[in-house]
Amino acid sequence: MTEAGFTPRVFSGIQPSGNLHLGNYLGALKRFADAQNQGIQSIYCMVDLHAVTVWQDPAELRHSTRELAAGFIASGLDPAKSILFNQSQVAEHSQLAWVFNCVARMGWMQRMTQFKDKAGKNAQNASLGLFAYPALMAADILAYHATHVPVGEDQKQHLELTRDIAAKFNNDFGVDFFPITEPVIEGTGTRVMSLRDGSKKMSKSDPSDMSRINLTDDADTIARKIRKAKTDPEPLPSEVKGLEERPEARNLVNIYAALADMSVDQVMAEAGGKAFSEFKPMLADLAVEKLAPISGEMSRLMQDVSEIDRILGNGADRARAIAAPILRQTYEIMGMVGPREV
Repeated sequence: MTEAGFTPRVFSGIQPSGNLHLGNYLGALKRFADAQNQGIQSIYCMVDLHAVTVWQDPAELRHSTRELAAGFIASGLDPAKSILFNQSQVAEHSQLAWVFNCVARMGWMQRMTQFKDKAGKNAQNASLGLFAYPALMAADILAYHATHVPVGEDQKQHLELTRDIAAKFNNDFGVDFFPITEPVIEGTGTRVMSLRDGSKKMSKSDPSDMSRINLTDDADTIARKIRKAKTDPEPLPSEVKGLEERPEARNLVNIYAALADMSVDQVMAEAGGKAFSEFKPMLADLAVEKLAPISGEMSRLMQDVSEIDRILGNGADRARAIAAPILRQTYEIMGMVGPREV
C-alpha cells in the first residue's frame, strides 16, 4: 500500500492515431514493457474516446486501435502481466467523466494550453469533447485509483488538473477516496526528435516520411532513414557538453543510448570523436536489430485481428472489474440511489 492507503497502480493511455514511430516506442511502449516486471499493477489503454474529440474515419480508427495494440504487444508488453484494452469498451470512463465535468470548473478548463493549441483561432467551432478532454483524462486515471501516471511535458498540465479534481471531490464530500496521483516524468533521453530537424519532435504529422522511423518500417527502410538523417559536417565531440549546440548530433546519440539501454556518457565514451560516416552505420545496425523484429511481429499480429480483439476484450473485462466498484462507491458517496455491492 502507499502512504495514503492506496494500492500502487500505474495507468497510461495512448491515442490510436496511426503511424506509430520510434518516438512512441522509446517514449512509451518500450518503457511500459520494461516496467511490467516491477511488481506494480499496470493498466494500459488505447484512448479511442479521446481520439474522437476530432472527427475520425471509422475504418481508420478501427485499424489504428488494433495497430496500436499490436505495437504494445510487439514491443514486449505481456497482456497476461499488464491490463491492455481500449477505452470505449469500459463505460465507467465516460460515466466518471460526467461526474468530473461537474467537479471541474470552467476556469480550470480554460487555462488548458493544449485546448488553445488544438482549437486554434476558431475555438467556438471546436467540439465540446475537446474542451472537456481533461475531465475524461482524469476519469481514465481515477477510475482505477491509479497512483502513478507516466507523462510527457505536453500532458503535465492535464495531470495537475487530475490532482485538482481528486482533491476537490475529496474535499467536497469529506472523504479520502481518490488518490492524488503522482506523475512519472519522461526522461530527456526518451524525447526523440525529427531526423530532418533536431529542434522538432518526431511526429506522424510531419509531411516528410524521412523525418521519422515508423514501427511498420522494414529493415532496409530503417537503415536508409538513418543513413540519410540530417547531421552537421563535424565528427561527434569527445564529451557530452559538446553536443549542446548540435541538435541533430544530440538526437542521434540519444536514440543510440535509448535503444542500447546506455547512458549518453557511455555512448560518448564509445563513439566520441567518430565521423558520422562511421557512427551512422553503428546506429543503423542497432536500430535494425531492435526495431525490425517489432515491425515483423506487428505485421504478423495484424494478420489476425480477431486475436487482437480477444486480447482487448479480455483486458476490458479485467479493467472493468477494478473500475466498476470504484464508480459504484463514487455514486454512493455522492448520494446516488442504486444497487450496492454484495
